[in-house]
Amino acid sequence: MSDQKSILIVEDEPKIAQLLSDYLVEAGYQTSVCNDGSVAVELIGSLKPDCVLLDVMLPGKDGLTICKEVRQFSMVPIVMITARVDEIDRLLGLELGADDYICKPFSPREVVVRIRNILRRVQIVDASKVPIDGQEVYTSSRSKPPIKYRSLQLDQEKFSCQFGELSTSLTAVEFRMLFAMANRPGCIFSRNQLMNVAYTDGRVVSDRTIDTHIKNIRKKLALKIDSEETVDDLIHSIYGVGYKVE
Repeated sequence: MSDQKSILIVEDEPKIAQLLSDYLVEAGYQTSVCNDGSVAVELIGSLKPDCVLLDVMLPGKDGLTICKEVRQFSMVPIVMITARVDEIDRLLGLELGADDYICKPFSPREVVVRIRNILRRVQIVDASKVPIDGQEVYTSSRSKPPIKYRSLQLDQEKFSCQFGELSTSLTAVEFRMLFAMANRPGCIFSRNQLMNVAYTDGRVVSDRTIDTHIKNIRKKLALKIDSEETVDDLIHSIYGVGYKVE
């Protein structure tokens, strides 16, 4: 089928890679397997898959480094697979641009559901609206022009932004959060509201994950425009409440 979605599985354990491939193929996806981290970035660039399942521990190059390098040229959804259960490692994966993570041991059916949800979000995000306090906030739309607020410009087609003279690419999650706040400057968004904006499949993540995304956005936009304006002047933390752009 021409509209069949492709999944690249970057996993060095053959049995796990084959198990994931079998379940994904049964669910209607095309799959490719890469078992060497040193060639994964180049392969992602050439194959242009619809989603990447990326193991953290790989020979040649680890998954976190691969994720970081891929984010320099592609916004393909990335699901990290890890045996590391420490939350810092999970948040680090998200901070580097991963869209989700799954811990070993895992259920292959859960992996299929996670991928299906991510691809559904990618498919509908071009025309999606997220309700915030009874109002609808567009997270992205190919038919809508970029929005501007102060020195910030957000391109809804590319999930990218420009702050002053600095251009940068954001993950889909980061873009949705920043877009929602910039679309309603001065409005304070609770972490729960930002969670609903960022994860449209209803998933619940911790407050620390939301804080990590905000921290990552600030890092990417870390720029002093002139003698007065900085990214800290744009994105404000409201203690005990949430965040706002103003």
